[in-house]
Amino acid sequence: MGRAAADVDVLVVGAGPVGLAAAVHARAAGLDVLVVDHRAGTLDKACGEGLLPGALRAVQALGADPPGHVLTGISYRAPGRHADHEFTAGPGRGVRRTTLHEALRARAADVGAHRTCGRVTVLRQDAAGVEIEVAPGRADDGHPARDAADGDAGTAGAPITVRGRWLLGCDGLHSAVRRLAGLDVRPGPGAGRGAGRPAGSRYGLRRHFAVTPWTDLVEVHWSPHAEAYVTPVAPDLVGVALLAPRTVTGAGFDTLLRSQFPELAARLSGATATGTVLGAGPLRRRSRRRTAGRVRLVGDASGYVDALTGEGVRVGLAQADAAVRHLEDAEAYERAWRTVTRDYRVLTTGLVAWASGPARGAVVPAAARLPWLYGAVVDRLAR
Repeated sequence: MGRAAADVDVLVVGAGPVGLAAAVHARAAGLDVLVVDHRAGTLDKACGEGLLPGALRAVQALGADPPGHVLTGISYRAPGRHADHEFTAGPGRGVRRTTLHEALRARAADVGAHRTCGRVTVLRQDAAGVEIEVAPGRADDGHPARDAADGDAGTAGAPITVRGRWLLGCDGLHSAVRRLAGLDVRPGPGAGRGAGRPAGSRYGLRRHFAVTPWTDLVEVHWSPHAEAYVTPVAPDLVGVALLAPRTVTGAGFDTLLRSQFPELAARLSGATATGTVLGAGPLRRRSRRRTAGRVRLVGDASGYVDALTGEGVRVGLAQADAAVRHLEDAEAYERAWRTVTRDYRVLTTGLVAWASGPARGAVVPAAARLPWLYGAVVDRLAR
């Protein structure tokens, strides 16, 4: 079976922002923590990269304060119309995902959380704890990954077995923990073509452009078949995230941008695209429960509706806090999960349903005609 690792109080699978936040909370509670992820180093992800005011406060409460670009509100835009609303709860911040990860990674290391690189392949549990088998992870160059910067020797050799009193599955949309714990919900036979990919499944694509931001608002551009999120993340950089069904995103970022958002494409025509295009999806994910014995699902691993409302980080960080507070009581965590995700689930489900139906074209005109309602929704999401 390979060498055995020392037992810890909490195993956190997934080293994204939610997993690192859970590690910080667990250390604050006096618990030993080991974070496990199959990726080494600084992690990136296709996302909108906007920390709304509530998310920014939550990140700062963890002891991290990543640099970025101020965000003062949200603008819904369509050709010839727009609706703007400035946050009443204070500013947010556009932050590159890599910058956010580096800040939280440093904070987790500072408080004594350890991290190892490997892929969880087996999960077993009993009344006293959870045991996982961790296969060696791989770096971008294909060689065995080692994350010595976090005080870890890595798993460069044979698989290891690690045991903890609890396990927090913070490993995202395609959660191995959710699957191994028997909590995954797969689409039924009539859901559409492709295993796990029902008809209409939505995907995201993200790319950065080297250009001076032209606004402090997050712009959400609406076309007949897609949305484009434009977020200033630095004085000389904006991120553009495109959301659409697979049948639309399959055309690729550049084609989708030009065909669906010609005005935005024209504005960016003189800017240099930086980095690679990252993708994510399918976005919709469900779990049977958020708990199974001593396993807790946290963040996107626990279930995800869509990125349309842009509040995934805030909701994930709130779940991380709740999961650590209720380690001893699974039902208490289930209740807390429902509470902290309720607004996100209700508002996002409703907006996705609206955007997916024949009244999609009325979204921006309605926001412009009813600024009080649009403002109330924005502030509800931003709190």
